[in-house]
Amino acid sequence: MNAPSDAVIREVRPGDVAAVVTLVHELAEYEREPQSCTLTDAQLAAALFGPAPALFGHVAEVVAPDGRAGVVGVALWFLNFSTWRGVHGVYLEDLYVRPSHRGRGLGRALLATLAGVCAERGYARLEWSVLDWNEPSIRFYRAIGAVPMGEWTTFRLDGDALDALAKEP
Repeated sequence: MNAPSDAVIREVRPGDVAAVVTLVHELAEYEREPQSCTLTDAQLAAALFGPAPALFGHVAEVVAPDGRAGVVGVALWFLNFSTWRGVHGVYLEDLYVRPSHRGRGLGRALLATLAGVCAERGYARLEWSVLDWNEPSIRFYRAIGAVPMGEWTTFRLDGDALDALAKEP
């Protein structure tokens, strides 16, 4: 897609795992929950490259003036399914570009790549969540034509509550 000339958007590779884990931890810091992020290289590698991958990803890689390339952005996603539409969609779990590389079109290029995946495969939608206080991201998403799903509330069941429900007959 339309990344800056010194950048490329591509599928994540096994050699990118450590860099992607670092970016996910940076995202958790940005989202004010670093203590909640426990992702390891082994976990991410298994999710992306195991026998039945259920997680997929793309990275934004930038070539520095000295010729070295580095991963500076990531989009991690998985498939969901719309029973109403009868087709899959993409749920974007994480989108993150390092602050030093923001404003150059990398986030937009990552999203455009995912939109291209949807179009190519006949998927109905590309969805994600954003924290209510994250105004810069909300402005960016609105600028590309995304609309908030205001009538929906996200629920989560985890930890002790998840364990308790799992033990019910």
